[in-house]
Amino acid sequence: MADKKSTPTKNTTQDKTYAIVEASGKQFWLQPNRYYDLDRCNAEVNDVLTLEKVLLLNDGKDLKLGKPYVKDAKVEIKILEHRRGPKIIVYKMRPKKKTRRKNGHRQELTRVLVQSISVESKNKKTKDTKTTTAKVES
Repeated sequence: MADKKSTPTKNTTQDKTYAIVEASGKQFWLQPNRYYDLDRCNAEVNDVLTLEKVLLLNDGKDLKLGKPYVKDAKVEIKILEHRRGPKIIVYKMRPKKKTRRKNGHRQELTRVLVQSISVESKNKKTKDTKTTTAKVES
């Protein structure tokens, strides 16, 4: 049998880019152009929100770890829809006591699309021009 070498798939930096952010008290691993379900946000559909609590950022070249957050990093998300999660049944029973309680719960969720993950680098040094004011004595 002939040995066939498979061609490696080309991973672009877009595929390798990810960020770990803190949103609604939880940590989420986010990648660009993917959608995620977060806890309900107080925003309208098609709004664009910016998450600035970025704990870790990998842009394909280097890894940046925050202490506790990465400085000048942001993740832009677009709200697609508000929805509800699957129903969870909670059933409590005490044996031999004829005590039974059945409860259900559906979590309120917001489906978001990650538009971009970026770091604003401030390499430009602005020259501070000091203006002196001369006091005029009369």
